[in-house]
Amino acid sequence: MSTTDGGPWWRSAVIYQVYPRSFADANGDGIGDIDGIRAHLGHLRDLGIDAIWMSPWYPSPMADAGYDVADFRDIDPVFGTLAGAEALVEEAHAVGIRMIVDIVPNHISSEHPWFKAALAAPSAKERDYFWFRPGRGANGDEMPTDWRGEFGGTTWTRTPDGLWYLHLFTPEQPDLNWDHPDVRAEFESILRFWFDRGVDGIRIDSAALLFKDKDLPEVRDGAPHPFHDLDEVHDVYRAWRRVADSYDGDRALIGEVWMPDVERFANYLRPDELHAAFNFDLLGCAWDPALMRASIDRTLDAHAAVGAPATWVLSNHDVTRHVTRYGREDTTFSFDNNLDGTPVDLELGTRRARAAALLSLSLPGATYLYQGDELGLWENENIPPSSFQDPMWARRGHSRDGCRVPLPWSGDEPPFGFSTASPWLPQPPEWKGLTVEAQTGDPNSMLSLYRSAIALRREEPGLHRAEMAWLDLHPQVLAYCRGANFACVVNMSGASIPLPDHETSLLASGPLDGDRLPPDTAVWLRLS
Repeated sequence: MSTTDGGPWWRSAVIYQVYPRSFADANGDGIGDIDGIRAHLGHLRDLGIDAIWMSPWYPSPMADAGYDVADFRDIDPVFGTLAGAEALVEEAHAVGIRMIVDIVPNHISSEHPWFKAALAAPSAKERDYFWFRPGRGANGDEMPTDWRGEFGGTTWTRTPDGLWYLHLFTPEQPDLNWDHPDVRAEFESILRFWFDRGVDGIRIDSAALLFKDKDLPEVRDGAPHPFHDLDEVHDVYRAWRRVADSYDGDRALIGEVWMPDVERFANYLRPDELHAAFNFDLLGCAWDPALMRASIDRTLDAHAAVGAPATWVLSNHDVTRHVTRYGREDTTFSFDNNLDGTPVDLELGTRRARAAALLSLSLPGATYLYQGDELGLWENENIPPSSFQDPMWARRGHSRDGCRVPLPWSGDEPPFGFSTASPWLPQPPEWKGLTVEAQTGDPNSMLSLYRSAIALRREEPGLHRAEMAWLDLHPQVLAYCRGANFACVVNMSGASIPLPDHETSLLASGPLDGDRLPPDTAVWLRLS
């Protein structure tokens, strides 16, 4: 599958993130699995997506929901089998959906054979695959650095023989030493393993963290960061690009790159490195037309400089769902801004989320949906802390579990067709109106909006072009043209505004007021 203008599929795809624990449970244990995904491929086909991005499904002790991988060449039994995964890839391809798998190169599980061997013997060659260092102080009982972890907390754990090992996340996720050739060779082999099974792309977790300054300097203002975005990381991705390019069919590498410096961000997208990278700028942006326009301009300019496609995402498995964010007084998101517990106007948040769907699906580039976006799910902020499973809760006081709650498929009460057992995280009873069953056939539902928008995205010639031009209609309105005849208008003001001259309205996120666009509403127009 390629884009309608003949480019590779990944340049303009609609990509749907499946969080396997929470998509659908086929075996009745309360946890989503591969057979559950296979059973619901029809939902994704009808939605119209181009590709699935599968969050980690590998064998794992689940210290961090599968991002602590013990074996990259197999499937965790809780999700199924490798044969089932291969069948899912084949069945997805049969209905026109590509598959992207998640690779976690910064760290592995403390239960991985490499780390177990490293702990078992100080002389083991596997010690060199990690960051074992002596401690500070007379007895070596002080950590080698005061680095703070990506989840908060400390980044070093002491072993029985007195050395310390580095983990930028949890102690169960020891960081790999990417200066070692065996580490590099192993991951290139892992890429080939999945490409050989027909996978179309690799999503790279924490892509900018692989290398660390060997001198272990502290993090200081104005000084180069000791483990974020070191230049050596680009050699790794050039090697991975050579692996991807050795396969037929436009295999794609997609990086998770949290990078405030747009020039440094763009370095990952040079022609011989990654094909695409997640753009988190818009995700964290406030519901404000000037700020969103600036974010869109920054993103497009940075990608244009290296000829790469922009990507747009509103939610994922790590962030507060955007229905909830957009219903708060503070509509931004960052991991330093704990939004849990502040008042939410869900009606307002849903109205804005509908408008944001038309915005993100009509911008140049690829769009990523997080499972449940198409249903208008909100964050479940009523999970008791005793049920939290996210390690970020203990280390940072913020749980991501509220956005990871299992999907509602059918029925009037939990588990809403997700499982025959109690789901691993509780579903809000109020979701009974948001099930796939309840929304199917309702022309005013969020699901119908997404299906219509994705279908129009394929059909509308203006959305097949890279060009975009802003329309200055009103200070509190975001409006732009794609091609000669298509326009998207998003009203972020507090009052209705007149629509520009147009031939017809193609799709609106909410009811129009004659030829006026109500607040927090978006519309796609065919211009006169």
